Amino acid sequence: MMNKLFPLLAVGLILNTAQAQTKFTLNGTVKDKKTGETLIGVAVYVKEISGTGTSSNEYGFYSLTLPQGKYHVISNYVGYKADTVVVNLTANTKLDRSLSENTSQLKEVVVSNKRKDDNLRKTEIGVEKLDIKEIEKIPIIFGEKDILKTIQLLPGVKSAGEGNSGFFVRGGSADQNLILLDEAPVYNASHLLGFFSTFNSDALKDVSIIKGNSPAQYGGRLSSVLDVKMKEGNNQGYNVTGGLGLISSRLSVEGPIQKDKSSFIVSGRRTYADVFLKATDDFKDNSLYFYDLNAKANYRINEKNRIYASGYFGRDVLGFGDNFGIDWGNTTATVRWNSIISPKLFSNTSFIYSNYDYNIKINSGGTDFNINSQIKDWNLKQEFQFFPNAKNSWRFGFNSIHHNITPSRFEGDNITAEEKESRYSLENAVFANNTMKLSNRFTLDYGLRFSFYTILGGDKYNIYDKGKLTDSVVLASGDFGKTYYNLEPRMQFSYLLNDVSSIKGGYARNTQHLHLLSNSTSSTPTDQWIGNSYNIKPEISDQMSIGYFRNFSDNRFQFSVEGYYKHMQNQVDYKDGADINSAPDIERELLYGIGRAYGVELLLKKTEGKFTGWVGYTLSRTERKIDGINNNEWYAARQDRTHDLSVVGMYQLTKRWSLSGLFVYNTGNAVTFPSGKYNVGGNTTYYYTERNGYRMPAYHRFDIGATYTKPHKKRFESSWNFSVYNVYGRENAYTITFEDHPDDPTRTRAIQTSLFRWVPSITYNFKF
Repeated sequence: MMNKLFPLLAVGLILNTAQAQTKFTLNGTVKDKKTGETLIGVAVYVKEISGTGTSSNEYGFYSLTLPQGKYHVISNYVGYKADTVVVNLTANTKLDRSLSENTSQLKEVVVSNKRKDDNLRKTEIGVEKLDIKEIEKIPIIFGEKDILKTIQLLPGVKSAGEGNSGFFVRGGSADQNLILLDEAPVYNASHLLGFFSTFNSDALKDVSIIKGNSPAQYGGRLSSVLDVKMKEGNNQGYNVTGGLGLISSRLSVEGPIQKDKSSFIVSGRRTYADVFLKATDDFKDNSLYFYDLNAKANYRINEKNRIYASGYFGRDVLGFGDNFGIDWGNTTATVRWNSIISPKLFSNTSFIYSNYDYNIKINSGGTDFNINSQIKDWNLKQEFQFFPNAKNSWRFGFNSIHHNITPSRFEGDNITAEEKESRYSLENAVFANNTMKLSNRFTLDYGLRFSFYTILGGDKYNIYDKGKLTDSVVLASGDFGKTYYNLEPRMQFSYLLNDVSSIKGGYARNTQHLHLLSNSTSSTPTDQWIGNSYNIKPEISDQMSIGYFRNFSDNRFQFSVEGYYKHMQNQVDYKDGADINSAPDIERELLYGIGRAYGVELLLKKTEGKFTGWVGYTLSRTERKIDGINNNEWYAARQDRTHDLSVVGMYQLTKRWSLSGLFVYNTGNAVTFPSGKYNVGGNTTYYYTERNGYRMPAYHRFDIGATYTKPHKKRFESSWNFSVYNVYGRENAYTITFEDHPDDPTRTRAIQTSLFRWVPSITYNFKF
């Protein structure tokens, strides 16, 4: 009898074990119920299995593999009501969810993660996300809400100057930031010489900045990735949003093309300082304005395939009658195809176009000539996301960019300068990245990127040794020149010490093949981009970082301290006395060496309650060492600042009134000032010794703001925003120049130029 029962029991045990081990995949898309917009970073998890969960990707897609069984599936997102649905998982199941905004709670966090304790659990280190809906509460110069000026208030991110939208991250220069708008690179992200950014916040959906430890799908820059994604448009109903300010206005229209299936958004913005200029006799022939246009549309072919098309066009115009005129701007276009190949495999194919150019027209003494420059890219990117099980998620794919870079060219009457040809190159990369949950406490993220940059034919490349011409290479059109190959490993981890604290660490190697040449400390329209050549090698950085994260009072307070060290190779700087604008070959003016940056960043945030905000502090050092500069010794990079402090506070006074304020303080930038002077033939010539051996005066200011939200009338919403920039009128130094003292030529006096003291602003916002 036992001999007969034992085989039956064994077979039953095997069948039960097999059934217990049977797993199925739950996948779908998470959207906003009111607008149909897909939601990024929604936490999707099950109640029955602790520590099991995932997040929706940048297109709202999620995939979660679970053992067969009955589950409560919870979707959780900041500012939205938690969504719970019961699923009996007996086969692969597609489960789309639509979340409703939680109108009973105030959305008060400007810098936020998607779950209350995501700052502890996720492997991401040096990553911050901005809430677009709340940026408008922070007082900003001219009253225009601006994501670039908001990220400058975060530790590790430094402003490029007074009112400027340029920024430096962890010791990197401005060109070492990869700025993406719907995956398209933006090469100059500023309007009006930096006082506005190219990003119209009304058209934006998601913004995140990664300070060096980026996953393998990102590449091409050393210091950071600013990933900006545009809205898709409301596919449920039509909305009109806009704002009227003192010097600019904006208007956005969005709605369904076919309800539930396709939608669009068009958003435009323009300044009108030129209107006031035309009202005066002295300046009526001058021009000073910018405009930009964002547009996006999407179409759902079926449940598994969707197409997006988005574009941006922006232009600045500055002119003084017929004597001088300059215009510059960006154009980007992205076409993407999303495909759910299987419940575990997601595909995104992107075709991307990006163009930046500037044109200068000068009429002097009856002679007309133009100066122009351009960088234009064609880009193909294929990316897959694979979710094999609940503990692993993969990203892998390739990226190929064709660069066409035209250096500054002079054209016009009596121009004898040698014609500069466009330079072409091909930048390729393949990548793979895996996020692995090794236990409920330990998560590991690792990846590898292999990049290779090829110089293409069509120009002559001179080869220099410390500024002396030694050889040249002529590449005919269609020829392949030198190729640079680089392996870029990345790794980061998160270890949960307990329910309220964790430690994180990471290492990343990044390679940069494009370089920005500028004579100024902040971005200007005439800065030149240049690619690798036979002289200029890829810049390489190795960054290591470690951090401690702690939450208090049921996650209402979040504290973090992060330390980093970054070593940089093949850094580019100029010879003493170099002039990049007039040099016949800019590479003759360049020198190369190494760099290092290290520092500590502290951040304390309050995320809930009537009073929210944060305090951020950075203690850092950034240095370069280049043969031929500063007696071959280490010297401070021009973006080096020892101390950087920001304090941001927002208070919900009543349902209609909210108040805000911010205080910033930082050490002055490193600069090169004259150490002496001598007189030759009645002319004063200044003598310079140490590179960047002096400091600008310390910078600090205090801004306040208030927002009044009017009661809603049916669908119409409106608000007034009032702000004062630099409340106590601090005259911060923008530039310092030197001249002979008029009473005693043997003495020298410094002349400080300051841009702004008090700048009041009023903006009216509306939506219907």
